[in-house]
Amino acid sequence: MTEAAVKNKDVTPQVSGAPKSVDALQARLDAMSLPKGGFTAGARADALARLREMGLPGPRDEYWRYTDPRPFNAPLPEPVAIETDPPVHAEGMFAENDSLSLVFVDGVFDPDASDALELAGIEIDSLAQADQNGEHWACDYYGVLEASGQKPVYRPFAALNTAAARDGVLIRVISSPAKPVHIIHRRATEDADSIWHHLVRLEGGAELTLLETGMTGARSNSVLEVDMAASSRMHYISTSRAGPEKLSTAHIFARVEAEAQFKAFSLAMNGTLMRHEAVIDIVGDDAGAHIAAAVLGDGNRGPFHHDDTVFITHAAERCESRQVFKKVLKNGAEGVFQGKILVKPGAQKTDGYQISQALLLDERSQFLAKPELEIYADDVQCSHGSTTGAIDETALFYLRSRGVPKERAIVFLMLSFLADALEEIEDEVLRGQINDRLEAWLTRHGNQ
Repeated sequence: MTEAAVKNKDVTPQVSGAPKSVDALQARLDAMSLPKGGFTAGARADALARLREMGLPGPRDEYWRYTDPRPFNAPLPEPVAIETDPPVHAEGMFAENDSLSLVFVDGVFDPDASDALELAGIEIDSLAQADQNGEHWACDYYGVLEASGQKPVYRPFAALNTAAARDGVLIRVISSPAKPVHIIHRRATEDADSIWHHLVRLEGGAELTLLETGMTGARSNSVLEVDMAASSRMHYISTSRAGPEKLSTAHIFARVEAEAQFKAFSLAMNGTLMRHEAVIDIVGDDAGAHIAAAVLGDGNRGPFHHDDTVFITHAAERCESRQVFKKVLKNGAEGVFQGKILVKPGAQKTDGYQISQALLLDERSQFLAKPELEIYADDVQCSHGSTTGAIDETALFYLRSRGVPKERAIVFLMLSFLADALEEIEDEVLRGQINDRLEAWLTRHGNQ
C-alpha cells in the first residue's frame, strides 16, 4: 500500500501560524507572577518563548473550532463561591483507600495535611521544594515531553503551565510501591487560578497507580508528564470534582518505551468549560497505551461543555493503543471528542482502536466528534468509530416489562453505555468505586 493511499489528507493536523492574541497573552502574563530560578529556570524560559511564538488560541484554530478558548485566555477567572457544606466524599471516592495522600490547596502542596513523602519503591518531592534545593533528578525531564508534544499542533496552555506552575509532585518510581499515590485537591479562595505540574519517571520494570481527586480552583491548568522506561506500567485515574462554574484545562504527555503499558482513565461530572488533552508517544516495540473517559453533563446546573482531544503516535512495532470515550449529556450539555492515531513508517503490526460515543437525553444536547487516522505503514490494524444516540426504547421497554421502574431502568441503561470506558480500569476495587459514584450521580440527576 502506498503512502498516498493510506494517508487521509483531509484531516492532517495544522500547526498554528503567526502569533495570535498578543495583547491577550500579555494581559494573561501580567496577571500572574512567574517563578524564577531553580533547576526549572531553563525549561520555564524555553516554554515562555514558545508560548510567545504561539500566542493564545482563537476560535479559528483548527483544534479549538468546537471549544471557545476566551475564558481560558482571560487574565483572571470569575470568582466561584466555596461550598460551606460540601457533599459527602467531596475529596473523591478514594478518600478511605489505603494510599499515600498528597494534599494540594489551590494548586500548592500542603505538607501539614499530607502524609510523609516516604514510600518504599519511589522517590517523591514537591516541585516547589525541589526547585529551591537546586540539583534534582527531574531537571532532565521537567517540560521535555510537553515541549515535544507541541508538534504538529500547538498546545499553548500546556506551555503556559510549564512556564508558570509553582508546584506539583515529582515522582521517580524505582520498583513497585505497595499502595497508590493519591493527590487530593482542596479549595481555599474563591478566585483561585490554580496551575500545577506533575512529573512521573518510571524506571525499567516499575509500576505505579496514581489517583487524583478533589475540588480544584475557579480555573485550573494542569500538566502530567509521564516518562516510562522499558517494561514499566502506569495506571492513572483522575476524578477531580468540579463545581458548576468550573473552568479547567488538563494535559497528559506520556512517552512509552518497549513493553511498557500506560493506562489513563478520567471521570468528569459537572463544570462549565473543560478541555482535556492527551499526547502519547509509543516509542518502543510491544508497548501499549490506553486512554478512556466517562463524562456526565447536565445543563440544568448551568452551561456544560467538555472537550477531549487525544493524539497517539505509534513509532514502533507490535504496539497497541485504545481510545474509549463515553459521554452522557442532557439539558443542553455539549460534548466534544477530537482523537487521532498516527502510525509512523516502520510501525508495523500496529493495533490501534478508537471509539467515541455520546448518549443524548434530550434534543438540546449535542456531541461533536472528529476522529482521525494517519497511517504510513502497510501491516496495521486501525479503526475508529463515533456514534450519537438516545436511550434504546426497545431495551427500556424490556426492562419495564420485567417490573423495573422507568427511572431505574434508565440508570441501568446509562451504566451499561458507560461500561466500556470503565473496563479500561484494571483494578476491580477502583472500578467498582467509580461505578458506584456514577450510579449515584445518574440516580440523583435522572429526573431533573
